[in-house]
Amino acid sequence: MSEIGARAPTVMDVAREREDVLVGEEIVRHKLSSRLIHWTVAIFFVGALLTGMPIWSPVFGWMAYLFGGLSVCRWLHAWLGVAFSVGTVVMFVAWVSDMKFDANDRKFSFIDYLKFSAAEDPEVGKYNAGQKLFFWSVLAAMLVVLLTGIPLWWPKEFGWRLRQVCIVLHDVGFIFWFVAIVGHIYLGTAAEPGTFRSMTRGTVTKPWARLHHPRWFREVTGGRR
Repeated sequence: MSEIGARAPTVMDVAREREDVLVGEEIVRHKLSSRLIHWTVAIFFVGALLTGMPIWSPVFGWMAYLFGGLSVCRWLHAWLGVAFSVGTVVMFVAWVSDMKFDANDRKFSFIDYLKFSAAEDPEVGKYNAGQKLFFWSVLAAMLVVLLTGIPLWWPKEFGWRLRQVCIVLHDVGFIFWFVAIVGHIYLGTAAEPGTFRSMTRGTVTKPWARLHHPRWFREVTGGRR
């Protein structure tokens, strides 16, 4: 057998198809398919955001020229919104089993979470209650912007009052999404160093897992340090 053929799989090899597994000093948190789903949804969201802002307010009208004009933005925004919604549904199917609330999640305090205390609850699993709440909020917000976007896409098919209500709800959904994503990016980068690599490389270090998700760390490692 050649040297290459006899090579032991690296952590990156394992991270293509498996997750929740210990490889050396790293733990695979997200396999390749999960990361691709995450970044696909993110790209469609950013596209819908950038094409929607010049439609939302004249203040951002200059952004329309980046896409070829306001009429192009209106067309792109609708289809990017559809793609984002489909991607979110795929993400829901892939992750819903991990996002179910359990008895331990009742102890979650959002205020304490924002303090970034080093004393994590020892029963926090792969995802804490805040991450689960974000997941379900994302799904709810997606449904709001999708359903309210339909009358705005085909305004002649719906009444004036319904369209006005949809405009308000669509804007509320957009504002929620914008604030939530800013917080999501902050928590995944500056607030908790070592988190972002789980969505690029797919892995986290053992100390990171032990600190932020102690129960998951024990489940994956069998309690080993």
